Amino acid sequence: MKQNKSRRIDAPAPERSEIVELLEKHGRPLKRKDIFERLGIKREDSREIVNRRLRAMVRDGQLVKNRRGAYGLAAKMDLVAGRVSAHRDGFGFVMPDEGGPDLYLSPRRMRSVLHGDRVLASVVGVDGRGRKEGAVREILERAHQRVVGHFVEESGVALVVPDDPRINQDVLIPLSETAGARPGQVVVAEIVQQPGPRQPPLGRVVEILGKSGAPGMATEIAIRNFNLPYEWPEGVEAQADAFGEKVTSKMAKGRRDLRDLPLVTIDGADARDFDDAVYAQKRKNGWRLVVAIADVSFYVEPGTPLDSEAENRATSVYFPGRVIPMLPEALSNGLCSLRPDEDRLCLVCDMSINEQGKVTRSRFDAAVMRSQARLTYEQVWDWLVSGEDEIREGQAAVSASLRD
Repeated sequence: MKQNKSRRIDAPAPERSEIVELLEKHGRPLKRKDIFERLGIKREDSREIVNRRLRAMVRDGQLVKNRRGAYGLAAKMDLVAGRVSAHRDGFGFVMPDEGGPDLYLSPRRMRSVLHGDRVLASVVGVDGRGRKEGAVREILERAHQRVVGHFVEESGVALVVPDDPRINQDVLIPLSETAGARPGQVVVAEIVQQPGPRQPPLGRVVEILGKSGAPGMATEIAIRNFNLPYEWPEGVEAQADAFGEKVTSKMAKGRRDLRDLPLVTIDGADARDFDDAVYAQKRKNGWRLVVAIADVSFYVEPGTPLDSEAENRATSVYFPGRVIPMLPEALSNGLCSLRPDEDRLCLVCDMSINEQGKVTRSRFDAAVMRSQARLTYEQVWDWLVSGEDEIREGQAAVSASLRD
């Protein structure tokens, strides 16, 4: 039966530092069986942990595995681990992980790598400008599995010319792998064979975005160039939809009820989701200030599909005319958006502030609120300078709070 290599193993095994110390003392590369023997590793599960650790150390550029299958310290072999930074004119640099001067890579030495690749490089000389010149000895990690660019077909040869000028090699596309793309269209190519010293990257068209210059095309290109997650994994939207469209009495149970407090949201005119609301009241020796934010944590529980995808996205990304939200629309533009005249769960800070602007008392609560108005910065400013009694007819309490 095939062993599951990805399962978690609980067994004693030497740490990376012990492996490094062994190789430093030995002074030359050691094969895996020699490492086991010298560190006294006899148990199969312990050996599996060390196998994984060795692979990770190679991947991180800490160790190098030579052609004989022996492991050596990259630093002892005068190898530098770093990331490739390419220039549109064909040359590039290796930026060392540990800092220090970059290594210059000539256009010839850049043929086997793309911008962003992580490599092990060595110093091979000094160029005419006094810069250390490097050569790529091993590729640790490829930065690009897909490339966005313009489809070109001439004289029976198809290419994708990358939109990112730092990717300075065109992707060769077999005519059988064009997916019906036409010259001038913007496409996404999957790289099936990375570049080498004597051949360009080879790929296939997996998505046709449309005509170059079409409305919204710059956004589509940016989304794919920066690998922004724009599709929801299975189960995420269903989990968000399961909460329904309204806050129920069960959801609000046990929370401080602030639905009668004239809280308002103030955002830009084109904002779609409203995640904070405010209320102020002038008092004898200062002010009462209440700030409420949407209680996202009620809906996004640790370990759920929603939580995992929110962690993956980290933030909402805003483009002209389009938003890639951190949470599905049922939450980002629904239950977690403090829309006017709708009950919403929130976390609130109720503060007393003296005339010197110092907070003298604060209270934090899980609450339920109902925004009294959706206002914009321009609306509030225009009203304040106008001197009118109410910002909107029938909203005396809101107006008093804004004036305070």
